[in-house]
Amino acid sequence: MLFSGATFLFLFLPFVITVYYTLLRNNRKLQNIFLCLVSIVFYAWGEPAFVFVMLLSITANYLFGLYIGKRIKNNNNSGCKTVLILSVIFNLLILFVFKYLAFTISSINQFFGLSLTVPSIALPIGISFFTFQAMSYVVDVYRGEAYQKNILNVGLYISFFPQLIAGPIVRYETVANQIEYRKETFSDFSGGVYRFILGLGKKVLIANNMAVVADAFFDGNISSISCLSAWVGAVAYTFQIFFDFSGYSDMAIGLGRMFGFHFLENFRYPYISTSITEFWRRWHISLGTWFRDYLYFPLGGSRVEKKSRLVFNLFMVWLMTGIWHGANWTFIVWGLMYFVLLVIEKQTGLHKSEKFKPLRYIYTIFFVIIGWVIFRASSIENAVEYIGAMFGFSGISADNSALFYLKENVFGFVLALLASTPVFRKLYEKYLSESKGGQVFVAVSLIIIFLLSVIYIVKGTYNPFIYFNF
Repeated sequence: MLFSGATFLFLFLPFVITVYYTLLRNNRKLQNIFLCLVSIVFYAWGEPAFVFVMLLSITANYLFGLYIGKRIKNNNNSGCKTVLILSVIFNLLILFVFKYLAFTISSINQFFGLSLTVPSIALPIGISFFTFQAMSYVVDVYRGEAYQKNILNVGLYISFFPQLIAGPIVRYETVANQIEYRKETFSDFSGGVYRFILGLGKKVLIANNMAVVADAFFDGNISSISCLSAWVGAVAYTFQIFFDFSGYSDMAIGLGRMFGFHFLENFRYPYISTSITEFWRRWHISLGTWFRDYLYFPLGGSRVEKKSRLVFNLFMVWLMTGIWHGANWTFIVWGLMYFVLLVIEKQTGLHKSEKFKPLRYIYTIFFVIIGWVIFRASSIENAVEYIGAMFGFSGISADNSALFYLKENVFGFVLALLASTPVFRKLYEKYLSESKGGQVFVAVSLIIIFLLSVIYIVKGTYNPFIYFNF
């Protein structure tokens, strides 16, 4: 079920809100049971069989956490580390079987000339998100930062439908108190609706239209596209993936607020960054924080004596970041590209320099775009060929296709460019936030955004979320 789908907007969400705030009002336990049940229905809507994978994850990680938590509470740590290791193995094994087993066997066949049978295993949507969230819970219990004896609370934490499929990845301590003691207010609910509609507009009105342009060039005959076409496609995908993913995060955060939950921000205008380091502090913040807290810091982080150890720590983080995103060598190369750039910045101090900011911005956005080409490509060969076309190796500088898509989508590109910066937020804060007229203007704008989004949804245009695949 998609947030930007008619079933969710006009059936599922109204039903959940109505029951939650009428039949179950003032009964927190029943509200939580209800949210847990509808979250399971939400996940099972498209692929019912995969709901058992999520339920297995919830049950196993609850039991791992229960064992460790009881031991630590009784000052008896024996066996806790072993159980923690088992929980990590269990979670990674689920990920490996569903997400990486076929890729691993295919790679073995390719490198060693074998012909092992490659299994055809469907990928449960959002498996990386809920698996990482479940794994972090057990680790936090081991660290003494979390512990929950009620399986319902753990189940709601892992399965809660707003952030179940594509994040943001939430730590248990962030919502532990909110699960039982949250306070729903009209201000929160209206703010959640505002945030949800903005996210819906990002996804349907910007990302989906940019996807049409990007797909036209990435999915076509790359060997014959022009330099201009390659850049148009690359920039379109750069906008598509940002507004697709940040739009989903906005909708997730808004939905959470409607039910009294407050999730942390996942994006902070990453395309205004003036270094790769800054970019990754602004892009997919919850994933970066997860790798920092559960991999980078345990490895020693930057507080290590040898530079070689720091390089190794960064290498592991970015290798895992690439692998997390998908079972393809393109994702690994994409992650390792950022590893190299970040090592260079840390060794030279480039990311801290206040000089030549315009050049630093150009360098940052250039590598971000190149990175998205690698990320989007179906293979390394495909990525190399596409990047080659961007630099004129196709032998064609411009063609009618590029000019056609630019002309047809000029408003979309301008809107995407402006919305990638804080310009609209600053205009709102300066001219609209404090006046009644400004509030009316914002309300009318939101209604227009919602109605336009619904029109596009009803038309049945491009709609799937990119990060559902991860």
